[in-house]
Amino acid sequence: LNRIKASGLKLRFCTNETQATREEFVKKLQGLGFDISVAEVTAPAPAACRILKERSLRPHLLVHNDLVPEFAEIDKTNPNCVVVGDAAENFTYANLNEAFRLLIGMEKPVLISLGRGRYYKETDGLKLDVGAYMKALEYACDVQAEVVGKPAKMFFESALAEMGVPPQQ
Repeated sequence: LNRIKASGLKLRFCTNETQATREEFVKKLQGLGFDISVAEVTAPAPAACRILKERSLRPHLLVHNDLVPEFAEIDKTNPNCVVVGDAAENFTYANLNEAFRLLIGMEKPVLISLGRGRYYKETDGLKLDVGAYMKALEYACDVQAEVVGKPAKMFFESALAEMGVPPQQ
């Protein structure tokens, strides 16, 4: 990492982390000895925020409580879309139903997903990931989610845009 930085090449750390802010992610990596800053991290939440701002969307957030600060500068009044991430304990029937009601009530529903993972492993075992909940909302609302995390092309284009590097370079 130090050699890459010393070479003058631009770099980005691309993560699908959707249970914590980039600041928390960076603190963890710094604690492991990595010389990394928040400005060098591309994550799904900031990529979603760019889309929300560009398209004047106001999200209903179904995300992990620790991720909410990433959306601090986004208008969330009178939602006209739903953003779903790995909400962990926030994936309750009531919260999913609220997202469903918002989407089903829209003429042109917009569902943005911070990932599409099926499941992941924690110390206490396997857990459903955001993709399972995204698919439920897609099916119930007859909508196709826009995925902004890895491996979506849009995610990597977002990282390139942050660095000011055209894809062909």
